Amino acid sequence: MIELQRSPFQKAFLVGLDMGCKEAGPGTLEEMTLLLENLGITCAGKTIQRRSEPDPGYFVGPGKAELIGTEAKDLQAGLVVVDGILSPGQAGALARVVGLPVWDRPLVIMKIFEDRAQTEEAKLQVELARCRYEIPLLKGLGLQMSRPGGGIGTRGPGETEFERHRRKLARRIREINKKIEAIRDRRESQRKRRTRAGLATIALAGYTNSGKSTLLRRLSGDHDLQVADKLFSTLDPFVRRVRLAGGAAVLFTDTVGFIRNLPPVLVTAFRATLEEITAADLIVLLADATSGRFEEDLAVVEETLASIGAGTIPRIIAINKADRVDTDTMINLRTLAGRSGDRVVTISALTGENTPELLDVVGEMLFPGRKEE
Repeated sequence: MIELQRSPFQKAFLVGLDMGCKEAGPGTLEEMTLLLENLGITCAGKTIQRRSEPDPGYFVGPGKAELIGTEAKDLQAGLVVVDGILSPGQAGALARVVGLPVWDRPLVIMKIFEDRAQTEEAKLQVELARCRYEIPLLKGLGLQMSRPGGGIGTRGPGETEFERHRRKLARRIREINKKIEAIRDRRESQRKRRTRAGLATIALAGYTNSGKSTLLRRLSGDHDLQVADKLFSTLDPFVRRVRLAGGAAVLFTDTVGFIRNLPPVLVTAFRATLEEITAADLIVLLADATSGRFEEDLAVVEETLASIGAGTIPRIIAINKADRVDTDTMINLRTLAGRSGDRVVTISALTGENTPELLDVVGEMLFPGRKEE
C-alpha cells in the first residue's frame, strides 16, 4: 500500500507538457513548485515538452524520459514529479526509465491533504481517497502482484496478491463509507435545525489560500480560528454566526479550498464536507487579487462549484487582498470578475477593508426588500 506521509525526499525534478490551448505547462509547473514546497520538497530542476497529447507509454516521449532520468540524477533529485495524471502503466514505465520514484499531480495533492488532516473526519476522507487512488495502481506494481497465493488466511491457491490487496482495500472502503455516511447524517440534521431556526447559510468558496479562513475570522470575531498562509489549511467545515448590519443573524461556513485538476477521488471522498456548500443559501466566492492566474483560478472555482452541484446557487465574488494591489490592477480584476454577471466586491480580509460593504451585499441578496432596522 502506498503510504501518504510526510515525504522523505528533499529535491524533485518537475516534468510538464505544453499542449498549446489544452494545457498551460509553465504556469502549472510554478504551482507544482508551490505544492511541493508545502511538503518540504524543493524544485531541483524542471522540463517541459511540447506535444499534442501525452505519450501513451511514458507521458513524455521515450527519448525525453531517458534525458529526464539523467538530468534529475545530475541535479541530485530523488524524485520525479509529473504535473499531470498518470495511468498506472505510464507511472510504472516512466519510473523504470528514469530510475527514480515518480509522482503525479493527484498524488502530490493527496499527500498535502494527509499532512493537513487533523480531525478524525478529515483523516477518514483522505484515507478513502487514498484507497480509491490505489486500486487502479495495483496492476502496475509488477510481477509480485500476479503471484498466486495459498495457505492460511487466503481465499485459495489461485488468488493473486493483486486480488488479495484489492479485496483488502475494498473492505476498508466499505468501513470508511459507513463512518462517513454517519457524518453526513449528522451534518444533515444540523442543517435542518438551522433551517428551522430561520438561519440562512453563506458558504465561503475559493481557490486554496485565497483567504477564506481569514475572512471568517474577521467577520465572526472568533480569533481562535486557526489561519495559516499555506495550501489547504482548512479541510474541515467551520461554521460561525455573523450578525448583519440590519440585525439579522446568519451563518458563514468555511470549507476546503479548490485547485485546478483536483483529484476526483478527493472530490468524492470529501462529499460530506462539500455538501456544506451545496446546501448553502448564498456563496461568497473569494478570488485572490495577488494571483498571477486570477482569471484561470476563478474559472477553476466556478467549474468545481458546477461539478459538485452548486453552480446555480446565488453568489457574490469577493476579490480579496485588495490592500496588496494598486488601483489600476483592481479595476482590471473587477472587470474580469464582473463578466459572470455576479455582484463583485473588493475587500481585504486581513485589514477589514470593505468587509462591512460585503455584509451589506449579503443582506441585500438574502433579504431583498427588507428595511434596515
